[in-house]
Parts: sequence; structure tokens; C-alpha cells
Amino acid sequence: MKGFYSRKLHSLLGVIPLSLFFIEHMVTNFSAVEGGKEGFNDAVAFLNGLPLVIVLETLLIWLPLFYHGVYGLYIAYQAKPNVGRFGNERNWRYTLQRVSGVITFVFVIWHIWETRFQVALGNVTHEELGGVIHGIVMNPVTFILYLISVVAASYHFANGLWSFLVSWGITVGPRAQRVSSYICMSLFAIVALMFIASLLAFRSMDFQVATSMIDVVKTVLI
Repeated sequence: MKGFYSRKLHSLLGVIPLSLFFIEHMVTNFSAVEGGKEGFNDAVAFLNGLPLVIVLETLLIWLPLFYHGVYGLYIAYQAKPNVGRFGNERNWRYTLQRVSGVITFVFVIWHIWETRFQVALGNVTHEELGGVIHGIVMNPVTFILYLISVVAASYHFANGLWSFLVSWGITVGPRAQRVSSYICMSLFAIVALMFIASLLAFRSMDFQVATSMIDVVKTVLI
């Protein structure tokens, strides 16, 4: 039973509320595809206009994210992948889940530093966040890193959902697990494509904003 409840909590927080937040974040970013700069700014303004937004973010995003991320690193550290000896599908999924989790954790810290933390410091406003992302994705190196990261995060989300259904006894038999695998991997493809489309949308000149913070970010990253 050692670590049983810690792992169960880690798994549960990965689905509720973090998976819901992940989907919300995807939809918000995808508003840049559907509505351009105005659509994205409206989506950001709606979220920041929610009542008790700081309390909601702290309880439903930051604290669960901290626990899930830190404990996830501990799980990844303890992992013993054996794809070299047994290269079956489940072993590959086990390994990719750990690798994608580490990539996602590093990316989330980086992304928060570039966006929410800079807003908190007063270096940029919420209306200028689109311009910050524009400056990042216009750099070929950071654009590639963002592409890799959003694909890794999408896989970690979708495969984590499949693993949750198995470990919590929701999909018990082989057929149920096979069907849920098809559904979750299809979800992975859809979510990854939507995030990639959003990154491409942020490369539009509509998002170009001349702010000192964006210039600093671009200078440091280049």
C-alpha cells in the first residue's frame, strides 16, 4: 500500500481538474484560429472576468498542478522502462507517458514564466499576451520547442486519461481497454492538431505588439 493513495490522488488530479483546465486552455488558444487577435483577447478577458478567479485558479489549477507535476517527476524518476527487452505497446506507452510528463512539466514552468508571471510583475497586460506568444513562435527554435511541447502535453493528457480509466477499474476487460485506447488516441490527435493550429495562428502579424517585455523575451530566447 506504500504510495497507493499518493498515486491515486496524482491520477485523480490529472483528470479532475487538470484535464478540464487543459481542454479549456486549448479552446482559449484555438480562439486565435477562429477569431484572430480579437477572438483570443475576448476569450482571455472572459476568463479573467470570472468571479473569484484568483481563488479558483489557486484551488483548481496551481495547487493540483504543483502536486501532479512534482509527484509525477518522482514517479518518472522511479520508473524502470524496459522497451529494450519488451517492445510491446503498453511498455512504449508507459515510457512515453513518463517522458512526455517531464517535457510537459518543464514546458509549463517556461510557459507560465513567459505569460502569467510577466502579467503578475506588470511587464505585460492580458491584452498583450497574444503579442508575447507571437514573438516566441516567430523564433524558429522556440517555435519548434513549443511544437514538441504541445504534442507531448497532448499525448500525456490523452494517454493519462486512458491509464486513469484502467487503473480506476472503469475499463476492465481487454475489449473495453482497446475501445478506450482508440478513443483516447483519437483525442490525442485532435487536441494536438488544435494546439498546432493555434501556434500557427499566433504567427499572424495581427498579434504583433510592440512592448518592451516582448522585445526582452525575444532577445533572451534568440
